[in-house]
Amino acid sequence: MSRIHSKKVIQENLELCQKSIKYTFQNINLLALALTHSSSANTRTTSNERLEFLGDAILGMITCEEIYHLFPDADEGELTKIKSAVVCQSSCAKFSDQLQLGQFLFSDFKFKSNESLPQNILGDVFESIIGAIYLDGGMNTVKTFVHQFIKPEIEKAIQDNRVNNYKSILQQIVQKNYGVIPRYQILDEQGPDHCPFFKVAVYIEDKMYPPAWGNNKKHAQTLAAHNALAVLRGDPIPHCYEDHPS
Repeated sequence: MSRIHSKKVIQENLELCQKSIKYTFQNINLLALALTHSSSANTRTTSNERLEFLGDAILGMITCEEIYHLFPDADEGELTKIKSAVVCQSSCAKFSDQLQLGQFLFSDFKFKSNESLPQNILGDVFESIIGAIYLDGGMNTVKTFVHQFIKPEIEKAIQDNRVNNYKSILQQIVQKNYGVIPRYQILDEQGPDHCPFFKVAVYIEDKMYPPAWGNNKKHAQTLAAHNALAVLRGDPIPHCYEDHPS
């Protein structure tokens, strides 16, 4: 949206935006600021850049907290990969597009009707909206707003195999679909004391899934979880369980 002078048009624009994001501001000036691009602001501090800075930090924190609890077996490196798969410029631009935030943005851009705003601008306005909702409604309110976007992205990351922490993924899927927690059972142990191998299987309810060998219990559980996920997805079994890897 180009520079707007009419107070009536500004008010209509803000009302439509609130309907789109399904949140009504107590302080409507925060929404107006969140939608003001630097190209139409008198100064940089009267644009949405400060709110975008705040929203970026809040989005990252909420996402980190969510994946921290969803993936209890993931280490720091794995959690970082998951976050990167879920929150990035393209995903924020996609969220912004879903809310049609581009059509509410106060800017001096000259785009043809069939052209869309650049990803970085769309992503920035989504983050500025997060910052504005946080200041207006608090942390619980902005968590509810953010979760509706990041939870499907976490699911997509799992389905696309971009997340490789198989035990955490299996637990999340099984809890969601069966209401139980996977059980791991050692079926066999071979090799010398200084270099043992363990054969482990996953049980979901009373069903045993294809076991796997590992050079320690945790490794065997991880590979067994990978096997179980393959069965649930209808994929080939990734880890042979007939012979231990000696």
